[in-house]
Amino acid sequence: VSAFFVPPTLAYLSYIDIRTLCLLFSMMLVIASLNECGLFSLLAQKLLQGKKQMRALSCLLVLLPFFFSMFITNDVALITFVPFSIFILTEIHKEKYYIRTLVLQTIAANLGSMATPFGNPQNLFLFTKYGLSLSFFLTTIGPFVLASLFLLLLCILFIPNETVQIHFAQENRISKKTDFVFSLLLFGCCIISVLRILPYWLTFILILLFVLIRSPKQIKAVDYSLLFTFVFLFIFSG
Repeated sequence: VSAFFVPPTLAYLSYIDIRTLCLLFSMMLVIASLNECGLFSLLAQKLLQGKKQMRALSCLLVLLPFFFSMFITNDVALITFVPFSIFILTEIHKEKYYIRTLVLQTIAANLGSMATPFGNPQNLFLFTKYGLSLSFFLTTIGPFVLASLFLLLLCILFIPNETVQIHFAQENRISKKTDFVFSLLLFGCCIISVLRILPYWLTFILILLFVLIRSPKQIKAVDYSLLFTFVFLFIFSG
């Protein structure tokens, strides 16, 4: 509709923030690769194994997406930890905690992701578009993150404190260790590219080549609807 008021020209191309799109695409690919290697399920298992208080267990299940979303984005944190939480609560026969746990996880992932420039696409765009420094970003958003964390913990206090035993039948391990090491290195490249230390196009090429060579199916793991939403947002804003 907006194109009827501003007819399409070659200027439309200048509206699109290629840097933000390349960084977002790169993050999605490398996180999908880390997830395939089993990193997140392994870490979660190490944290949750053994005898726990229900309130402490809920706290862990909620804080996992809160802190992980700062680095792997809010969407990926939820996709990773919601099914895991359902599995855990089912195994210990605490299905009655499904709703409150998943609601708090959804809130936590969205609030935690605002803490870093790469936590969610909106932050990445703002950080890139306005050339913000990392220190300015962190000090500005920090109080809101701490307030969010406090309110989440306050909500968790309303969960009954009963004892539960968590046992995993099979121990999760890191698979494809070579891919895992390369994925970690490339994730580091993503972070320093967001901070403008490494050219974004170099990170984009390295990650794309790595995925095409080692695991082409990961190309399907990218949220293309989100990427195109940003393309149209850039055009509309322009």
